[in-house]
Amino acid sequence: MEVCKIYPHGFAANSYLLTQDGVHAVAVDPAQPRIASEAQARGLCVTHVLLTHGHFDHIGGCAALQAAGAKVGCLEAERPLVLGPGNAAQLFGARVAPFRIDFTFRGGEELLLDGMRIGVIAAPGHTAGGACFAAEGYLFTGDTLFAGDVGRTDLPTGSGAQLEESVRRLYALPGDYHVCPGHGEDTTLEYERRNNGWIRC
Repeated sequence: MEVCKIYPHGFAANSYLLTQDGVHAVAVDPAQPRIASEAQARGLCVTHVLLTHGHFDHIGGCAALQAAGAKVGCLEAERPLVLGPGNAAQLFGARVAPFRIDFTFRGGEELLLDGMRIGVIAAPGHTAGGACFAAEGYLFTGDTLFAGDVGRTDLPTGSGAQLEESVRRLYALPGDYHVCPGHGEDTTLEYERRNNGWIRC
């Protein structure tokens, strides 16, 4: 599996394109409309979008990808937040092109998309329906776990207690993972277990 990380222009989240065959791709948190053209420039057709949560800085590219044929999914518990009154867009004055949720999933499920097995980990805390995704040694953590930090919990549906529980659930995963966070630089799960200044094993 190949993972392409796309940094945002301005304030938005990191976006990721996952591909097994170099033709079809799954997008994780397409933050901006340009993710569609970034995928096209790499010769990739995005078939599915997986959202770690519904905040505006993670979903800005969903409408463009959906218009091109991609199906958008999120954790079942996050559906009410996506483009809803609590998605924080109102707090920051952001505008997001409307799109629909085509499918939902639950923690513990394994998704088979474009030949890739992607495990879903429920990770409430930053939002009530937050999710992380594990695939072939990669862990996509959204705003749950960062390099040396964890997500904020002061926005609608956030919970500090749930976030700590979710991070510890990630730490309990067997082995090590390459951590691809929603913001900032990549890290490893083992490094965060030992060195994260907010939540350690």
